Amino acid sequence: MAKSSTNPKVDWYFSKEQKWQTEIEKLRTIALDCGLNEELKWGCPCYTLEGNNIVLIHVFKDYCAYLFFKGALLHNAEGLLIQQTKNVQAARQIRFTNAKEITEKKALLKAYIFEAIEVEKAGLKVELKKTEEYAVPEELKKKLDKVPALKKAFNALTPGRQRGYLFYFSQAKQAKTREDRIEKCIPKIMAGKGFND
Repeated sequence: MAKSSTNPKVDWYFSKEQKWQTEIEKLRTIALDCGLNEELKWGCPCYTLEGNNIVLIHVFKDYCAYLFFKGALLHNAEGLLIQQTKNVQAARQIRFTNAKEITEKKALLKAYIFEAIEVEKAGLKVELKKTEEYAVPEELKKKLDKVPALKKAFNALTPGRQRGYLFYFSQAKQAKTREDRIEKCIPKIMAGKGFND
């Protein structure tokens, strides 16, 4: 693939003063060398193929990273691909803490990008967990059994909205916190809205 050119709409991201400046410039060059289009999505440089997301550059306090949207489908013989949290199903990161490691791994990083491109071209999809596979907190089960209208409203939500609530409720460590979260969300559930709506 021919090297792509930078996107002027994304240049500001690389010109702003930030901790990982040198590192993200190197990551940008590598992605463009692989012939991907550069776009700005979610406030980050995103590299696409025919409108499909392949890899994104993002920064954190302790590292910067490539985020492969379908990273779960990539071979990880080198053990570089990291699942951010147990709830992330498809995406995987490769993290960096200095420019030297990016330079040393340049050929390997390109190989990951080219593999991600092939995954996209083949139309492969990550098999996502179904909503019924998520644990339903005991506090929610009790509330749904106690309030039939709430149960009906919750079951009428899209699977994605149901997962959003299940995830939010389950994150609380204490039963009281889970109960409070459920109570606060009842009006939104009854209105057919998702947690983030």
